[in-house]
Amino acid sequence: MLRMRSWRRGTKEMDLILGPFADREITQLDAGDLDLYERLLTENDQDLYLWVTGASEGPPEYAAMLARIARGAGLRAG
Repeated sequence: MLRMRSWRRGTKEMDLILGPFADREITQLDAGDLDLYERLLTENDQDLYLWVTGASEGPPEYAAMLARIARGAGLRAG
C-alpha cells in the first residue's frame, strides 16, 4: 500500500522521488519509521517537493526521513 501511494502522488516529480525510495527502502524501515513515512505521505506534494529538495525547511519531525529520501534521490550529499 505504501509503495502504491509513493508511486501515485499528485505530481510526477514526487512520483519519481518517492516511488524509487519506497521500492528501495520500505523493507528496511522499522515500525516507527514506517509510521512516520505513512504520515509524510499525507502531506501536500508541493510542500513535500520543497522540503525534499531543501528549498524550504520541513517540519522537524520529518527532518531525518526527508534527508534520507533526498539522499536516495541524489538531491543531497551524504
